[in-house]
Amino acid sequence: MINALIVSNIISWIAVIALFLIVLALVRQVGLIHERISPVGALSIDKKKLTAGEAAPSFELPSLNGGTIKLGGDFQKKKTTLLFFLSDTCPVCKTLLPTLKSVARLESHKMELVLASDGEEAKHQNFIEKESLEQFPYVLSTELGMAYEIGKLPYGVLLDESGKLVSHGLINTREHLESLLEAERLGVPTVQTYYANNVS
Repeated sequence: MINALIVSNIISWIAVIALFLIVLALVRQVGLIHERISPVGALSIDKKKLTAGEAAPSFELPSLNGGTIKLGGDFQKKKTTLLFFLSDTCPVCKTLLPTLKSVARLESHKMELVLASDGEEAKHQNFIEKESLEQFPYVLSTELGMAYEIGKLPYGVLLDESGKLVSHGLINTREHLESLLEAERLGVPTVQTYYANNVS
């Protein structure tokens, strides 16, 4: 009887140690995966003519939510501008809206969010009301999208206070969105550039 209890305890401890080692190995693997995917950032499209550090094209456009929005190299601003290209029919854009609002709120002391699209004004007015976007400037301009060569949505463009292009990229997740701000903080055009130059 006593021998059976001892054997049972030994087996139990072996099982616990084995489980501990398995969990440790899994944690290590998760860490390795995180290291490999963390540099991705916003998916920058290299074929664009506009590059970081250049003066962005200048636009003065009416906002569907009132007022006029000035963008680009001809205008000095007190904050950076996140120009977010979206569509009322884009499912990923709609999924990202709560994240976009949250980031805009958290960064409101140093960043202004401007939403940009094209198409019929009435549809976008409905979209603004449905998604509660009244607090953000919302511009409709085909020319604006063409100037930034927007081919896929959602797409983010970060401009500094002097209207220069800081960073840009295709935005599919919160991490992509935050990587634009991180690129500005690091002083690089993209997070990928930073990792390529600083991580072996």
